[in-house]
Amino acid sequence: MAGVARQTLDEHLAQAYPFQVIASRDGGYVIVYPDLPGCITQADTLDEIPEMADEARRLWIEAEYEDGHEIPPPSYPEEYSGKFVARLPRSLHRQLAEEAERQGVSLNQHVVALLSRGNTEARLERQLHDMEARLTSRLDSIVEHVERHAQAGHAPASRARQAVPRGERSQARSAPSKQREAARTGAR
Repeated sequence: MAGVARQTLDEHLAQAYPFQVIASRDGGYVIVYPDLPGCITQADTLDEIPEMADEARRLWIEAEYEDGHEIPPPSYPEEYSGKFVARLPRSLHRQLAEEAERQGVSLNQHVVALLSRGNTEARLERQLHDMEARLTSRLDSIVEHVERHAQAGHAPASRARQAVPRGERSQARSAPSKQREAARTGAR
């Protein structure tokens, strides 16, 4: 079975995504796209909301597309009501309610903020893990390349040593350092 073709950037940008506008106690407005994790911006006035919202959506989609990440489709009210029931221990319910009261927000607002933050953190952790894997793979390729050239006599040995990952270089350096330290303390 053939895979589904990836949408173009223009196709993603042409999709309409719902967003929420939340008035800030300090003035201005926070704009959040629930379907685009971490896509948030601010506007000082009501007149700025359309432009700021569109710019945030566009930049978020472009960045995700360029990084090769999947762009979630927009949700519509008929797909998700925005409500669900969650059972939790009474002690956790009490802790959440008390913290919401301390912050001066509703329990619902507090739980949504915690869920959004947790979801965004999990997504960022996945992206960092993917990036680390790509960088490690690239670094391994570079080290192998430099070592091959050094063995073939194309590069001085000092250059090959410089390409060895830091952890391995520090381990190699630590033995002479320990010998010098032992000689220094033994000489006293």
